[in-house]
Amino acid sequence: MEEAPRLIGSRLCFEGRVFNVRVDDVRFGDGSEHRVDVVEHRASVAIVATPAPDSIVLVRQYRHPAAMSLWEIPAGTSDPNESPADGARRELREETGYLAGRLRLLGSVWTTPGFCSEVMHFFHADRLTAGEPAMEEYERIEVRTCTREAAWRLVAEGTADAKTLLALFWLQGGEGEFGSHFGR
Repeated sequence: MEEAPRLIGSRLCFEGRVFNVRVDDVRFGDGSEHRVDVVEHRASVAIVATPAPDSIVLVRQYRHPAAMSLWEIPAGTSDPNESPADGARRELREETGYLAGRLRLLGSVWTTPGFCSEVMHFFHADRLTAGEPAMEEYERIEVRTCTREAAWRLVAEGTADAKTLLALFWLQGGEGEFGSHFGR
């Protein structure tokens, strides 16, 4: 495998609330130069919350790029200087009202490394205590606890996202760890 290309220039093109976009110019070992568009996104967290052995907590919210509402496991972006575990606890409480009696890191994955810097840290939350959600002002979230079978149907219908699919595969596969911890 060829060594990583050398960065020869970088410029910020867009600065947003959720992500930034930059353009990097890189030079490969053979001397060729290429432009690489990069979406800069802070680390995120995703929570597989299981109030009972055969159930999972899902949230439904409108996703504008998909032009529809999707069912998802609770998730969000880590705040600056917040550990992934603290971010997972916060997002679970904010979106669902649940407090995790136990929280365990499952692993971390690159979401879309072809163009995005986001690393998503997956956690399992159980021994849940119900409470009131504390959603952000802009969030419109419906919370549901459903069986794993019902969650698989949502995936089959095309109304669930990829992180939820990963969560269901994890639950189906014996609940071990996956991925690597990226430390981001």
